[in-house]
Amino acid sequence: MLVLQVNQVARRFGGDTLFDQVSMTVSDRGRVGLVGRNGAGKSTLLKMIAGITEPDDGTISTGKSVTVSYLPQDAGLTSSNTVWDEMLTVFSDLQKQEQQLHQLEQQIADPSIDHQSDAYVRLLNDYDQLQHDFTENNGYGYQATIRGVLHAFHFEADAYERNVMSFSGGQKTQLALAKELLQQPDLLILDEPTNHLDIATLTWLEAYLKGYPGAVLIVSHDRYFLDHVVTDVYDMNQRTLTHYHGNYSAFLEQKATRIKTEQRAFEKQQTQINALEDFVNRNIVRASTTKRAQARRKQLAKMDRVEAPQDDDQSIRIRFQPGKSSGKEVLNVNELAIGYETSQPLARNISFNVVKQHAVGIIGPNGVGKSTLLKTLLGQLPPLAGTFKIGANVTIGYYDQEQAVLHDEKTVLNEVWDEHPQLPERDVRTLLGSFLFTGDDVAKPVSALSGGERARLSLTKLSLDYDNVLVLDEPTNHLDIDSREVLEEALNAFTGTIIFVSHDRYFINQVATEIIALDASGATHFDGDYDDYQAAMDAQQAVSDATTTVTDSPSVTAYQASKDVLREQRKYQRVVTTLEEQIEAVEQKLTAANAAMNLPENTSDIGKLTDLQKEVDALTAQNDQLSEDWSNASEALETFNLDHQLES
Repeated sequence: MLVLQVNQVARRFGGDTLFDQVSMTVSDRGRVGLVGRNGAGKSTLLKMIAGITEPDDGTISTGKSVTVSYLPQDAGLTSSNTVWDEMLTVFSDLQKQEQQLHQLEQQIADPSIDHQSDAYVRLLNDYDQLQHDFTENNGYGYQATIRGVLHAFHFEADAYERNVMSFSGGQKTQLALAKELLQQPDLLILDEPTNHLDIATLTWLEAYLKGYPGAVLIVSHDRYFLDHVVTDVYDMNQRTLTHYHGNYSAFLEQKATRIKTEQRAFEKQQTQINALEDFVNRNIVRASTTKRAQARRKQLAKMDRVEAPQDDDQSIRIRFQPGKSSGKEVLNVNELAIGYETSQPLARNISFNVVKQHAVGIIGPNGVGKSTLLKTLLGQLPPLAGTFKIGANVTIGYYDQEQAVLHDEKTVLNEVWDEHPQLPERDVRTLLGSFLFTGDDVAKPVSALSGGERARLSLTKLSLDYDNVLVLDEPTNHLDIDSREVLEEALNAFTGTIIFVSHDRYFINQVATEIIALDASGATHFDGDYDDYQAAMDAQQAVSDATTTVTDSPSVTAYQASKDVLREQRKYQRVVTTLEEQIEAVEQKLTAANAAMNLPENTSDIGKLTDLQKEVDALTAQNDQLSEDWSNASEALETFNLDHQLES
C-alpha cells in the first residue's frame, strides 16, 4: 500500500527552476533515502511533502488516514515543559484512557452499587473494553517506552524534571527527534536526523528505524547510516529525481553503471551520426549519390538523439601539502586528565602515541571530552593532570567544528587574503573558486554564510597553511556527500599526520589507520578503521557472553560448565563453517559469471555484458562481506578457544 505519491512536482524561484517533473512513491514500511548536493532542493521537497509549502506544478498525495510527521534539520524542541511532561504529550489519549479506567474502577468498587443490576453489568463491559483498548495501545508500557527512547539519547532520570529550554541546542534537537520517534506516524520524514548524535546513539537509531512500524523518508549525508537503514534511494540530480533500489552503496554502483551505459550509448550514436553527416557532406552535391545523401539526411532528422549523461559536477577541490616533514614521533600522551574542573574531569588516564603519517580517529560518546582533548593538545585548555609531548618539527593545522577561527565581520575574500597578504588577489580568488566561492560569493560577509559555506571556507584556510599535522574536529559536519568524498581523497593523499574526531563512520572507514576509543576512564587503542574496531568489540562481547553463560551460576558443576563451554564452542564453529560454505558457493557463482563475460556470444552484447558486470560486482561485494564476517568469526572462535582450554 502506498502512503505517499509525488507526481510531476516542480519548484521555481523567479526564472530559475530548482527541480522539475519530480516523482516519488513511498510504500508502507518503506525505508527511503533522498540524496543530492547541498542546494539541490531536498529540504524544499520535504517541506512540500509535509504540507508546509505547495508545489508550483504537480501533485502530492498521501494514503487515506495516513499520518505524517516532519522533523526539519537541526530543529530544536521549544517548550516550557519539563522533558518528561513534554514526552507525555505524545500519549495524551492514553492518559485520558488511564483516567477513565481509574474512574470506572472507583465506580465498580462503590459499595452502594447493585452487583446484580444491568448498570453494573454495563459498567463491567465498559471497563473490559477500555482495558482491552488500553492494553492494545501499549497503555501499560508507554512510560517504559519514553524512558527507553530518552535513555538512547543519553537523557537519564535526573534530566526528566529539567525544563526543555535549559538544554543546549544540540540536546534540544535530540529531544525533538525523540518526541518524533515516540509519535510513530505512518510516514516519518527526517531531514538530517544524525546531526548531534554520537556513534552509540546512531547505532541505536539505525536499529530503531529498521524496525519502525511505519514508513520513513530520510535526507542524510551520513553514508554509513543510509547503508544500514534505507532500501530505496532517490537521487536529486540535474533538477530531477532518479530512483534506485537498495541501500546507498547499491545506489552508487547502479548510478555508475547507468552513467557508463548511457555514455556508451551516446558515443555509439555519435559515431553513427558523424558517419552519416560525413556521407551527406561528401555526396549531397554529386548527382550519382545525391538521393542516397538525401536519404541519410532524412535519417539524421528523424533520429531520436541520445543525450550525454549529465551529473551535478560542481565539486570542491582540496589539496593539503606539508611544508616540511615532522619527526617520526608526533605526539605522546601520558595519563592525561581533561576537562574544566580538577575535581570533575571529563576523562582521565588518557595515554596513547601518534606516529608520523598515521591517521588517528578519536571516537566516543557525546560529553566525554573528545573536542576538549583536542583543545588541550593544542594548548587552548590546560591539562588537569598528566602530560603530553609534541614531537620535533611538528606544525599543526586545526579545523574547529565551531569555526571559531572565522571572523564574521570580514568578507570571504578578506578572511583568506588578510592572513596571506603576499598572495596576489587573483590567486586567492582562484583558490576560493576551487572551494566553490565564485563571482559575488567572495564579497559575502562571513556572518551570512551557511554552515556548509563556513566549513568550506575553514578548509580553504587550512589548505594554505602547509602544516604537517592536521587536527580536525568533526570535519564532515555541514558538508554534502560529494564534498565529503573529495575531503577523504585529499586526506588520503596527504603525506603528513592526521588526528581527527568524527561520528561519521563512513568517513572514519575511509581515512583512519587506527582508532582511539575515548571514555571517562581512559583511551583504548585499536588498529584499523571503524569496522575493524567494531569487529574487535563484537569479538570481545562474544567472549564475554560465552564466559557469562558458564560462570553466572555459582552452583553450576564443573561437568555442566564443560558442557556449556563445548556448546558455545560448537556455536562459534557452526558460524565459521556456514560462512565457509557460503563463500564457496559465491565463489562458484563468481567464476561462472566471469566465464560468461568471456563467451564470444556475450562480448559483443553490451546489454548482456552490463547485466553480467552487475552480477559480478554484486557477487564480489557479497564475497568481500562474507570473507570479512568469516575473519571476524574465526578470530572470535580462536579467542574463545584460548580463553577456555578444556580437558580432553
